[in-house]
Amino acid sequence: MKTIGFCSDHAGFELKEYLKEVLAARGFECKDFGTYSMDSCDYPDFAHPLAVAVEAGEVYPGIAICGTGNGISMTLNKHQGIRAALCWSVEIASLARAHNDANVLSMPGRFISNEEAVKIVDAFFETPYEGGRHQRRIDKIPVH
Repeated sequence: MKTIGFCSDHAGFELKEYLKEVLAARGFECKDFGTYSMDSCDYPDFAHPLAVAVEAGEVYPGIAICGTGNGISMTLNKHQGIRAALCWSVEIASLARAHNDANVLSMPGRFISNEEAVKIVDAFFETPYEGGRHQRRIDKIPVH
């Protein structure tokens, strides 16, 4: 794994900070694209720079958090090289990696606990992409 990229809005700030601490304690390098406080802000301001960094290979994977996970995922997925998966359970995170080769994990900061988020991150990191029949589908995602 390369440097892990992070972004959030104000609603995901506390969970982002918690996950950065957990992963840093495990020896992972993290790059934070913001936000840097709980002050009200707009998730696209932080999602776009994370997406650009993932596409450029500067960070991998990305972790993005907003209140529901929806807005930040929608923004990230505007980028052709991003497959952001909104995950609120371990099983969904595993399937996002195994079947969709997701390169950004999005989470709903207002709807999962810190402990559940760590389990989701672990599943996302530990699950390999299966390839095979799934690659055909992934190849059809970008708009040409």
